[in-house]
Amino acid sequence: MLDYAALNALAAVVREGSFERAARALNVTPSAVSQRVKLLEERTGGALLVRGSPCVATEAGQQLCRHVERVGMLEHELREALPALGMGGDAAERVTVRVAVNADSLATWFMAAAAAFAGQEASALLDLTVDDQDHTAERLRSGAVLAAVTALAQPVAGCNSEALGTMHYVAAASPAFVERHFAKGVGARTLASAPSLVFDRKDRLQARWVRRICHRSVETPRHWLPSAQGFVEAARAGMGWGMHPLSMVADALRSGALVELVPGSMLPVPLYWQQARAAPALLERLKAAVRTAARSGAHALR
Repeated sequence: MLDYAALNALAAVVREGSFERAARALNVTPSAVSQRVKLLEERTGGALLVRGSPCVATEAGQQLCRHVERVGMLEHELREALPALGMGGDAAERVTVRVAVNADSLATWFMAAAAAFAGQEASALLDLTVDDQDHTAERLRSGAVLAAVTALAQPVAGCNSEALGTMHYVAAASPAFVERHFAKGVGARTLASAPSLVFDRKDRLQARWVRRICHRSVETPRHWLPSAQGFVEAARAGMGWGMHPLSMVADALRSGALVELVPGSMLPVPLYWQQARAAPALLERLKAAVRTAARSGAHALR
């Protein structure tokens, strides 16, 4: 028989990042949390945590945390079906749903889905992890999250994949920047000297667009800027050119604050929602909110 008090302690340490914060979340002492995790490790015969700042789960610890999360969702459904058990309002009875999403989706359409879900599910919390759309599926595959917005159409093992729509990106910069760096046109030589804006080391959108335009790879000078909103502001300020979601810069393009480097050269990025095939009802309701947000509103995917 599994010790769920110990499992909840382990999950709390992983979720909160430390024994002290886990203790506050569970309303027990740090020593109680430490003792529960220690007993669980003794029972499983191996380390479940890598102690540090923050504490992170080992592979075995991740498996147990995934189990706790699924049990929490099933208990959530049971409380809905049998109200006499109590719907619960304290932290111990709330279930946390971990989701990976790319930064541009989070900055545009996904917040509508998150808000709708949170408004419907008072006893559920969201834990959103930001990663590149080409890498969010890796977090799903590892079990770090239960669902993901991803550019991967092929379902991860044990998951379903549903098309959400396409996010269109435009290569854009301020008129002054374009005049300064691309007066002689946009090509391999000018792109090799004009500073570009890159979100992080996983961001390949600029490289993909350059290859489409030049038919080969070109190394460009880069500003590293891990902020979706900061990307737009940096482009407007003339720091560099970057790949922007069309929905985020449509007004700036209409007003002339930003201009396309090569008109009509949008880069389409199809996005998908992936989650476990045997998903609890709570995840199904989250998927419904994601589907609605992706296909409606000012930032809808097309």
